[in-house]
Amino acid sequence: MSKPDNASPIVAAATPLSLLSRRHLLGSAALGLGALSVAHSTSVLAQTSAQDAGLDAKYFPGFKVMKMVANGVTIHTLVGGSGPPVLLLHGAPLSHLAWAEVAVKLARDYTVVVTDLRGYGWSSKPDGGDNHINYSKRTMANDQVAVMQQLGFSKFALVGHDRGGRVARRLTLDHPDQVKNLTVLDIVPAHYLYSHVTREFVDAYFHWFLFLRPAPFPENIIASTGQYANGGPGELGESFTRVYQDPAAIHAMCEDYRASAGMDIKIDEADLAAGKKIECPLNVLWGDKAAMGQQYDVMAIWKLEATRVEGKAMPGGHNFLMENPVPTYNELKRFLNS
Repeated sequence: MSKPDNASPIVAAATPLSLLSRRHLLGSAALGLGALSVAHSTSVLAQTSAQDAGLDAKYFPGFKVMKMVANGVTIHTLVGGSGPPVLLLHGAPLSHLAWAEVAVKLARDYTVVVTDLRGYGWSSKPDGGDNHINYSKRTMANDQVAVMQQLGFSKFALVGHDRGGRVARRLTLDHPDQVKNLTVLDIVPAHYLYSHVTREFVDAYFHWFLFLRPAPFPENIIASTGQYANGGPGELGESFTRVYQDPAAIHAMCEDYRASAGMDIKIDEADLAAGKKIECPLNVLWGDKAAMGQQYDVMAIWKLEATRVEGKAMPGGHNFLMENPVPTYNELKRFLNS
């Protein structure tokens, strides 16, 4: 395991937290990148870091910001508060900034760790590797375990939204002794979705089927149209959008989805055949206006996956953690204290 480097906290400027919806994130503002090269773009990454300097200081007051070298990649990491450790993982195409209001509130009672998943935000964006292994949820989960170990946390509460929820689920299955409890936001397991495809699911989640096509077909579409790479209005929306000015970020997001439909399904099939389940307490939350809860019996599906499940609908859409951070915080705190 690599040791964290000594990168200093990011610092510099910014308007209040934007209310983002899946519709905003599916906006079509052109990024003007044209045909995409999937090569790593260090110049764009450097430019993005300079433009976004200060957002962490502004939205996560009192948090320490660092670059953790873990599992062969650099993971952008923030740590704040004191008390029992809680790891928060974001969704796509967002970053750690999506957790800002919830994380700051949780830090009153917990040691809160917020990271960018590999391929997202300000973390490393490696190439996909053979069979997309570098974006398997197992690989991405191992990044987070390494970060928490380096921070001195051998056991922690875990919360994941969207793609972060999929990483959190895999982390819990692969490292059950390290997860005290798990909360997932607005997902059901991908293996279930891929084996129960409906017209309604395709309409709501068309990007799943676009992104898993071989490179660079979806990368070129995203880059040339801005589809799915538009983070919405406001300062944080602009920050999410800037990430996808980097071709490596677009490629990484597509690799994440390719791995989910390939290697990750095979890993899930092996677990299902072995009867493996999530054994720790599981809290399942979904947006009452979001497609997932409207199309699926979310609780019934998760009861097939875990031994101790509770949950409920939350006010808002897919990104209810940003739309309604106070109810989200209240529910997370209730479960963490139970």
